[in-house]
Amino acid sequence: MSDSSSRQGISLLTATAIVVSNMVGTGIFTSLGFQVGDLPSGFTIVLLWALGGVCAFCGAVCYAELAAALPRSGGEYHYLAKVFHPAVGFVSGWLSATVGFAVPIALAAMALGTYFNGVYPGSSPLTVSITVCIAVTLVHLNGINVASHFQNLATWLKVALILVFIVAGVLVTKGQPVTFLPVAGDGKLIASAPFATSLIYVMYAYAGWNATTYIVGEVANPGRTVPLSVAIGTLLVSGLYIGLNMVFMHVAPISELAGKIDVGHVAATHIFGEQGGRIMSGLICLGLVSSISAMTWVGPRVTMVMGEDVRLLSPLAAKSKAGVPWVALLVQLAIVILLLCFALFDQVLKYVQFSITLCSFLAVLGVMVLRFTQPGLPRPYRAWGYPITPLIFLGLSACMLYYTLKGSPQESLAGLGTILLGLLIYFVSPKSHRS
Repeated sequence: MSDSSSRQGISLLTATAIVVSNMVGTGIFTSLGFQVGDLPSGFTIVLLWALGGVCAFCGAVCYAELAAALPRSGGEYHYLAKVFHPAVGFVSGWLSATVGFAVPIALAAMALGTYFNGVYPGSSPLTVSITVCIAVTLVHLNGINVASHFQNLATWLKVALILVFIVAGVLVTKGQPVTFLPVAGDGKLIASAPFATSLIYVMYAYAGWNATTYIVGEVANPGRTVPLSVAIGTLLVSGLYIGLNMVFMHVAPISELAGKIDVGHVAATHIFGEQGGRIMSGLICLGLVSSISAMTWVGPRVTMVMGEDVRLLSPLAAKSKAGVPWVALLVQLAIVILLLCFALFDQVLKYVQFSITLCSFLAVLGVMVLRFTQPGLPRPYRAWGYPITPLIFLGLSACMLYYTLKGSPQESLAGLGTILLGLLIYFVSPKSHRS
């Protein structure tokens, strides 16, 4: 399978790498620590991550239909504008431009800084985080060819790392007293509020399954490549996530994992020893660089499309000779640095997850609306399992929105405040100069 080029477009290999990189990152190496304290059960945790995989896959096949039927870069910004109203699309794009990608980049960088401190105690996590974000941005300023090679290499190294982690964990003969089969009390845990709240962290870890729908304009044969990339990427990552979490719980005591951000470092120390744990933490840092790179690639493309449509934001549409939206890229970097300097990991995660979930809920609902309002619209790809798959996604997403609002009202209201600010900007801006 050939690499992409600016003339041929992004290949299936690179498109799948972008999906995998957007998904595999901060969440899988941090989320378990926020779950096992309230859900100290191997079966419950595995079910939680399997459910997250089902939800992500259902969302992915729905987004693939939207991408094939409405082929233009921009993701929800483009889809929601076409299905509902330009204001709805603008707000979604506004969220992507301000926090939708900048926050996940910042969270990945925070995690990277924490893991790096495990490798080199005494190093400044903030300095490391900012330095990596600047370096990755410089790589992407050099154009799509350089970014493609970098993304492919970083992604598949990260997948190889996780596979090594899983195999090494399975080979640990003396594991923890944890079972992954149902036991008494699991039903009560599954029906509890902490299970629903933990799903928020899980879905953050799965966030990114829709990555290639944001860059349709740069993908070769998008009608085929986009659906395949989101489906293959989601299924691959689901398997990796379930296996890795089982290994984490098999090799390390729950008491040591609970409340920790760097759960990968804790588990690696139990598998490989103190020195080996440091080496694996260093490799996890490289994996997080891949995540930062993937989101750095995708985010500015959404902002660029908004700049093409809205006069007030037109400077963001500027491209370099290499076709890179350089202004949007630098604006995103500035927001990331601000978040790194002033934000807290847990609060930022809940804030952005509420907004992301709301937008994806509307996008998947849009698949059903579009089927009703425009039945004759050409659809090179139709969502597998329709209408069951969108209904599963919508049900789980509604559950997450409810529990996020109930359990974290301040972060949720901050997300709603960002949405209202976007609406205000839309209505005071000059009319769109693109239909």
